[in-house]
Amino acid sequence: MPEQPGNQTPNTPEVSETELQELKVDELRQEAKDAGVAKTSTMRKDELVREVAKIRGDAGDSADGAETEDAGPDGGRLRTGDHTSRSLKYSQEVTSPDDEPERPGRSLATTHHEVIKQWAEQRGGTPATVEGTEHGDYLGVLRFDFGSGGDNLRQVSWDEWFATFDERRLNFIYQEETSDGNQSNFFRLESPDREDG
Repeated sequence: MPEQPGNQTPNTPEVSETELQELKVDELRQEAKDAGVAKTSTMRKDELVREVAKIRGDAGDSADGAETEDAGPDGGRLRTGDHTSRSLKYSQEVTSPDDEPERPGRSLATTHHEVIKQWAEQRGGTPATVEGTEHGDYLGVLRFDFGSGGDNLRQVSWDEWFATFDERRLNFIYQEETSDGNQSNFFRLESPDREDG
């Protein structure tokens, strides 16, 4: 099938796939990888062009949409990598505070700052780190302090917490409620870049 000029990826009118086709495969692969796309090393050029077009299209949407306010650097999108867990793959992606779980007890996942902050604050949680796990001036293990007084927690600011969350490319996996409809405090932070999370 002959190559068609212009843009073939839906919902990305401002992205020129013709220009993307002129880039080298390594450049496309690196841009896709930097944006968190998994398994870029096995993609063909046309697949990479489509992925990069979507990424650039999403970036255009983020620039002019109020919906991404407090979304974080990934626009609330999940971060993927070589060690993306099965639980993340089976979780419902949440990219806005307006997103609702498909059903009670559904495993959810996000990187959206406002979604995470609202979830924690609705449960009386404040951002914290586990004392003794710090690395120099860097925060250690990230947690929420729900007021139980355990775990050697030290409260930190939301800015510090989210800076560390984003720097480590973490995903927030959580539940709004259990399958029987009760509020759930379950959450887990995981990195798609490390086997041990």
